[in-house]
Amino acid sequence: MLYNYGSINIDYVYRVTHLVRPGETLSSQSFTQVLGGKGANQSLAMARAGGDVTHWGRVSQHDRWVLEILAQAGVNTSLIELTADASGHAIIQVDDHAENAIILSPGANHGFSERHLDALMTSVSPDDWLLLQNECNALETVMTLAARHGMQIAFNPAPLGANVHALPLELCQVLFLNRGEAAALAGLEENAEAEALLDVLSRRLPDVELVLTLGRDGVCYQWGEQRLALPALPVDAVDTTAAGDTFIGYFMAARQRNERIETCLQEASAAAALCVQRAGAAPSIPLASDVAAFFP
Repeated sequence: MLYNYGSINIDYVYRVTHLVRPGETLSSQSFTQVLGGKGANQSLAMARAGGDVTHWGRVSQHDRWVLEILAQAGVNTSLIELTADASGHAIIQVDDHAENAIILSPGANHGFSERHLDALMTSVSPDDWLLLQNECNALETVMTLAARHGMQIAFNPAPLGANVHALPLELCQVLFLNRGEAAALAGLEENAEAEALLDVLSRRLPDVELVLTLGRDGVCYQWGEQRLALPALPVDAVDTTAAGDTFIGYFMAARQRNERIETCLQEASAAAALCVQRAGAAPSIPLASDVAAFFP
């Protein structure tokens, strides 16, 4: 079983000709309201990939509609708390080049208490997976509790904040990073070569599997002496909003099936390539049948 301690957001998505500049007022070409949040996106992706995932999260009782979307995809929503707090939300700009800019308000995602976390841990078994992102509070507590219960931890430290540097990353089994996050953790420039990033991080975290996503430059993997590099699949991107989350969900679903690491990376890359060809966050996450057709 994989438990996802993850954010649930309401995304307000604006299509614009270009990302708004300081002091500028810009009319949008369109507007949509959809389910988002890195946690919800990753749970959706894993469920659509055929994985077994239970979501741990908090959302306003006024936004209970998001539970139906998650449940219809196959996510176990029984441990999501409906609260009087406002839901987390994001204001997202997507421009004509498929780039995005996001303002995030954590809302209910930052309302977990230690008592609540202790209660969640009563449902786990040793060797279960815990998936984390950096959009919920109390990450150090969650990681410590998970390790104490014998769980395997997969962490995507996005959006990267100063708190990540103080977290016990050595407790992780898998660390998912993009180039900017890897550079920040390694103390290198963002334009550093992938090999240099992996060299530094693998010395710092020798027992952690590193998955480095590089967008158009593909993906790299490092664990011990094993290092792999796969090219990106050539596609015309429309919206990159949930590509990383889709990659992670599909990777973890393949991992849950005990696939070879090459297969995990290939399936995740194919799913992300399909994702960027569609608009939106949750609506753009493909089904397993779509991925199978795209990458047999």
